[in-house]
Amino acid sequence: MGGDGRSGGSTAPQGRPEPAGPSASTGAHEEGAERLIAEARQQIDDLDGRIIGLVQQRIAVSARIQQARIASGGRRVNLSREMEILRHYESQLGQPGTALAMTLLELCRGRG
Repeated sequence: MGGDGRSGGSTAPQGRPEPAGPSASTGAHEEGAERLIAEARQQIDDLDGRIIGLVQQRIAVSARIQQARIASGGRRVNLSREMEILRHYESQLGQPGTALAMTLLELCRGRG
């Protein structure tokens, strides 16, 4: 018994309980932080679902534009429009925005 490490509970010097280790699921050391992280992660999951849905909508709209452009004798890709999009994303999100825009443009270019 006592603080010799053989009893069920471990204590820090002066009888204080040792801090709990980080939660395996959140990495938080406190219950309040763990709850906040879990709730915020749920919000992120919800936002990610909405973002994916919006990207899928963007792909569909882009396909309609490409079909109309090709049907009228134009090219599938409009490079000046793509540059405009890249500049917009960079102005709003900085350099990482350019990478995000490139990924979106790649997704929306279609397969043919």
